[in-house]
Amino acid sequence: MGNFKTICMLACFLSALSVAAQQVRPRIAGLEGNAAYMSLLAEDGRLQQREDSVVRAVERTRLQLRDHPEQRQAYSGEILRLEEAIFSIRSARGKLIDRINTIEQEWVLSNLHVATPPPVSATEAAFAVPDSLKRRYLVDNLFFRENLPTPDYEALLRAQRLERVAEEYVRRYKENYRQMQELAGIYDTVRNERAAADLEGKFRTIEGMNRVLSDSLTQTWSYIFDNKTYAYNYLLDKLGAEEELTRREEAMDAARRRLTDLEGAYSSDAVTDYFVQKQLVDDYEVGLARMLGLGEARDSLAAAVQRLSGVDYLLPPIAWRERFFLDYEPLVFSAAPIYNYRNPIPECRVYDRGTIYRILLGTFRDKPSPSIFKGVSPLGYQRTAEGRYAYYAGGFETRAEALDARDRLKERGFKRPEVVVWNDGHASNLTEADAGEAIAFRVEVLGEEPIGEQVRRALAAASPGYELTRVGDRMVVVGPFEDKASALRAAEAIRRVGAGLTIKVSEIGG
Repeated sequence: MGNFKTICMLACFLSALSVAAQQVRPRIAGLEGNAAYMSLLAEDGRLQQREDSVVRAVERTRLQLRDHPEQRQAYSGEILRLEEAIFSIRSARGKLIDRINTIEQEWVLSNLHVATPPPVSATEAAFAVPDSLKRRYLVDNLFFRENLPTPDYEALLRAQRLERVAEEYVRRYKENYRQMQELAGIYDTVRNERAAADLEGKFRTIEGMNRVLSDSLTQTWSYIFDNKTYAYNYLLDKLGAEEELTRREEAMDAARRRLTDLEGAYSSDAVTDYFVQKQLVDDYEVGLARMLGLGEARDSLAAAVQRLSGVDYLLPPIAWRERFFLDYEPLVFSAAPIYNYRNPIPECRVYDRGTIYRILLGTFRDKPSPSIFKGVSPLGYQRTAEGRYAYYAGGFETRAEALDARDRLKERGFKRPEVVVWNDGHASNLTEADAGEAIAFRVEVLGEEPIGEQVRRALAAASPGYELTRVGDRMVVVGPFEDKASALRAAEAIRRVGAGLTIKVSEIGG
């Protein structure tokens, strides 16, 4: 492990040198003279290199874990440490990028009313292309400036410059999404309750960051989409291109229908909307460039359309299956008593979350001698509201396991062992009738309108592993669940994705 850490440190050092050797370029022309902005870009590049190095270190450690499973504890700890380093770097980059975006947006806003492009240097002047010639960037062409009202052209320019901001929001969202997937994967395998709590805390933090990014993307992209489509429709109408306008209206209607079908089915409606509408706008611009004979702009846009078509933007919701670190312990029967005055019977642990079954052996006014429990273990006691001592055996995950343990205790001579279940810290006895009926629970989801396919997909993602059954047009039933606590957790997960739905947990008998 020592050599591995040395390699990681060397990789980070070499990455820093490579960043220092690279020339930092502004993301928006006109900001190259802003020293603070260029410094932030350089620092972002350094952080990106550090992040890439640590990510590669994680990949190498996972390979070592696969090849040396006997060292799982050491490698798992190293992976967790590296993941924490990645989280810290990404948090720092997030703050840095916010500052970069702020400078860029302020520059865009302050330059909206510039009637002519900024002056160019003497060197650039030799290669400057006059307005009369075609330009690579569609909206920079003279045709748009001459044929749109000034406020509309300024809004179109601003929309074009904000495209970079929207792209950055999407990039950061997808990067956060990838990190959330990694955290969920580690969480499913970690064995330490404290480590699991730390992982969930990081997951919820990034989840909150993505909600903010989604809101920002919605606001920014709405401005871009509305102003671009308005300007392009205005120009087509001015040119009398009725057939092209009709095709664009049909494409817009098709995009609306697709967004309706996809609504609520994936991780972020904002990201889904962006890609569907972005494809629409890009195709719009390609057609406009072709009509106007702007070959260079058309080729540049066609390449962008091709790249966008290969992006997987339908990001499924990440299922965070809450884990409960309960100690399930089967019954053990030994010839000699396990408990004595040196090893007294401990107090039962009551878990705030989760479900666990135990067998009640008896309730006593005073603490009895451990020998009366005939070598059964594990045992635990709990003080009742009346001040008596209730003694329990074992700890079981399912009702079936508890009923089997109860029968084994009867065979050992215990007269009236009873099954007791704790659901989220609340205990209740199962009567003989209950034990024979196999009571279960289900979640009933009722909508004011017929429940569509996109809602059903969202419900399935919120309750993985359970059957969805349609009851009429407006109700879907999820289940069955073995205990009420599991049903309540599923109901809460469904409530988060099913706005406007009525959700109820019901008991069903066998």
